Amino acid sequence: MEQKNTNIKVPLISKIAYGMGDVGCNFSWMFVGNFLMIFYTDVFGIGMGAVAGLMLFSRFWDAINDPLIGGLSDKTHSRWGRYRPWLLVAAPLTALVLILTFWAHPDWPSTAKIIYMAITYCILVLGYTCVNIPYGTLCGAMTQNIEKRAKINTFRSVSAMIAIGIINIVTVPLIAALGGGNDKRGYLLIAALYGCIFAACHIFCFAKTKEVVEVPEKEKISLKVQLAAVAKNKPYMIAVAGQFLFGVTLYGRNADALYYFTYVEGNQALFSTYSLCIIVPSIIGAACFPVVFRLTSNKGRSAAIFAFMTGISMFSMYFFSVRDSAVPFYLFSCLAQFFFSGFNTAIYAIVPDCVEYGEWKTGLRNDGFQYAFISLGNKIGMAIGTSVLAGVLGSTGYVANQQQNPAVLAVMKHSFTTIPGALWIITAVVLYCYRLNKKAYHQIVEEIQERKKIKSR
Repeated sequence: MEQKNTNIKVPLISKIAYGMGDVGCNFSWMFVGNFLMIFYTDVFGIGMGAVAGLMLFSRFWDAINDPLIGGLSDKTHSRWGRYRPWLLVAAPLTALVLILTFWAHPDWPSTAKIIYMAITYCILVLGYTCVNIPYGTLCGAMTQNIEKRAKINTFRSVSAMIAIGIINIVTVPLIAALGGGNDKRGYLLIAALYGCIFAACHIFCFAKTKEVVEVPEKEKISLKVQLAAVAKNKPYMIAVAGQFLFGVTLYGRNADALYYFTYVEGNQALFSTYSLCIIVPSIIGAACFPVVFRLTSNKGRSAAIFAFMTGISMFSMYFFSVRDSAVPFYLFSCLAQFFFSGFNTAIYAIVPDCVEYGEWKTGLRNDGFQYAFISLGNKIGMAIGTSVLAGVLGSTGYVANQQQNPAVLAVMKHSFTTIPGALWIITAVVLYCYRLNKKAYHQIVEEIQERKKIKSR
């Protein structure tokens, strides 16, 4: 059997196209993470308790569909590869569901609202899974070179930070402009626009990337065997734990951000100002990951450094506000975003290397299946972060579009500063235990290639 060269140069256009895939992901999922909760409570008119329940329920749904889609993507056979066809087919369909998710019906009975919310959100989560798991797995199929993977993920993270910055800067004013004072109409039109961007970015990613790392052909492997193989992969288990904490911290804070600026700072428009201030540090921080990786030779340790500094910066934000001390508030905001962006690049760069370790350790290579549990860990974290936020806000007396009581305001402030700060420090401790460095990785890949040569004789 002739072996493909999996260390070939990855063209610049392919790196850009892969980065554009994450632009698309963020125009869907980050939009959902940052704006869906406040859309449900303040526009659709759904209670905090129902929103909290949905976030937890949907993770049981994820526990089923994430490994299922991961396994199916591994088994996909087409002239375009295993993972790229999913981008072509699933992205346009998911864009349509995104639009339906932000189609508000505030005059409906409460039960009808909750049913509509549950159905559209669960279908949206499934659609996003069908795109994001193959997309995330695709990086490992583009090359086996650890440095090239780091560069590909840097393109991904820089692109993501730009997209997130744009979304956070323009969404609030666009809702007002497109809705003409009607938030219901504004959210729907924004969802249509972002859905088109989501689909177009993934189609471009499909067209300009190439899979060169082949998953070995083998007989059907049971779920039990795959789970046992995953359990033996220590770097991967650390990565899953890191993704879980990442999900809790990131999405809980993001869901709180618009509430924080609307009710604590007293001006929703400040969310756009805040987002504008942090966009440049986002891009610079994401681009700094390769530098830190060269110094540490360990992606997990690099992620730990970024996570620790993110936590310190966010914790410091508690002592300042935009109204009373804008300069230090924005200074620590920029520092937090700089370090977070470096972390965001590092945490996703870890995953493909864990796949190689798993193949070396167990003889089983199942890229999509492993990425599915990375995604599931992140989504479970998201569910806990957002549902706990919604539950606590509801229990302390949150009332939509009204002046909030001191307990609610305190929850919003701590959820934006000290709580994520502490969680980032815990994340740093977990990822510091990651031991797969550059030297060990190269030895692993050489052994894998040698085994394949022996088998082909």
